[in-house]
Amino acid sequence: MNTKRALPILFAVMFLVMVGFGIIIPVLPFFAEQLGATPAQLGWLMAVYSLMQFIFAPMWGGISDRIGRKPVMLIGIAGLSLSFFLFAVSTQLWMLFAARILAGFLSSANMPTTMAYVADVTTPENRGKGMGIIGAAVGLGFIFGPAIGGIFSKTSLSTPFFIAGTVSAITFLFVLFFLKESLPPEKRTVRTSGTKESRWKAFNGPTSVLYILQFFVSFSLAGLEATFAYFAFARAGIGTTNLGYIFMIMGLAGAIVQGGLVGRLTKKFGEGAVIQMGLVVSAIGFGLILLTNSFVTAAIFLTIFGLGNGVIRPSVSALITKRTEVGQGSATGLLSSFDSLGRIAGPPIGGALYSMQIGLPYISGLIVSAIAFILYRFYMRKEQKTSLPV
Repeated sequence: MNTKRALPILFAVMFLVMVGFGIIIPVLPFFAEQLGATPAQLGWLMAVYSLMQFIFAPMWGGISDRIGRKPVMLIGIAGLSLSFFLFAVSTQLWMLFAARILAGFLSSANMPTTMAYVADVTTPENRGKGMGIIGAAVGLGFIFGPAIGGIFSKTSLSTPFFIAGTVSAITFLFVLFFLKESLPPEKRTVRTSGTKESRWKAFNGPTSVLYILQFFVSFSLAGLEATFAYFAFARAGIGTTNLGYIFMIMGLAGAIVQGGLVGRLTKKFGEGAVIQMGLVVSAIGFGLILLTNSFVTAAIFLTIFGLGNGVIRPSVSALITKRTEVGQGSATGLLSSFDSLGRIAGPPIGGALYSMQIGLPYISGLIVSAIAFILYRFYMRKEQKTSLPV
């Protein structure tokens, strides 16, 4: 499929997927509370989704290497749509958990398959641009989705779930009729008896460092997201409305950088330089957040962090798809798995650190960013035997 046609379609697909996903974000806690969920149960309800993604993303990525990208994407989007409708009609807490588990299981097919699709249709030098475009679509979806959910929640708490299910159903039809398969039959892998072994084959060699690096990046981001609302209120009296504006500013800045600059930067300097730059800027952002004392400083400092964090994932994805010795789907699935693991571990640890001292999540984020930087330098040393730039 022609890259110029494929990437805009993929952008639209991931934007719609994330709009649907984002719609339920501001509503889910109140909907669960309405059905009797305690704060601890709500935490498990949020975590079980990431847990399912951690377990099953590599599986779906590997399946897409065998049967093609489009069928797996359709499964993931259909599962997301079904889970939203199940949420909407849930009358008991266990039904919410069932819907959330189903969503995590099936929708874990979406991100690794989309990244593998990008790897299929882009040249190595344009890989970073393609991954950045997907990152921009995800970021914009998370900006518009929660806003839509908040507006329609005034009608009823179930309405946003019906809307999210409908948006996902429309996305399913969009993929079915407009997206062409990117992996021709002759390039597909043949299933072997060692499926479990092949799933983790991507973790062998120097590339394993990149997966660990992505875990650290995801872990530190999740810890910030879980605690920043409390921190901003404690330091600057920032309420929920202004906090929404701050995250919107951060999201827009990140989407612009991912969609417009990542490709140019990786093409000119290479993915390795962009990853290191992103880690340095993220660390600076964590440090600056400690100085927050107003809405303006919170918006500026969080945006600085977001710009650094936002360029890392597309660059890591591009580099892994260039270096992997297994199928692109297996590699990107494993990357999504490590990303999910970071989102599972980040919030509880970030919350525990915050309860000890409110600045600790951001001090630890700075330290983790520094460790990730050192990890990448270690990866570069291990890759020095090759002639390819890192």
